[in-house]
Amino acid sequence: MSEKTLFTRIFEGEIPGEFVYRDELCGVLRDIDPKAPTHLLVIPTKALGGVQDATEEDQALLGHLLLVARKVAADAGLLPDGYRLVINAGEGGGQTVPHLHVHLLGGRQMTWPPG
Repeated sequence: MSEKTLFTRIFEGEIPGEFVYRDELCGVLRDIDPKAPTHLLVIPTKALGGVQDATEEDQALLGHLLLVARKVAADAGLLPDGYRLVINAGEGGGQTVPHLHVHLLGGRQMTWPPG
């Protein structure tokens, strides 16, 4: 990716963001337009355009994002009731920021189909 994304700018401190978790591979922010009582974004520090751009070398990173999502879900009190993880891929999939991120939604009953 040649241009900085919104998330890259937040990681670099150019734009403020409220991290609820951060490590060397990712950070977790509160969504500024929440769709559930708990709506967090699990974002890799690596500027990967989306899951559709991931390669085999990203396998460990992708697994790490899901394990972090489980950890912050537990920290947010979403267990044992449950939560939903969503990854939008490309414009047709609803992705609005071209930087991979996992939505963690909880705190209410999720419906199906989602959208």
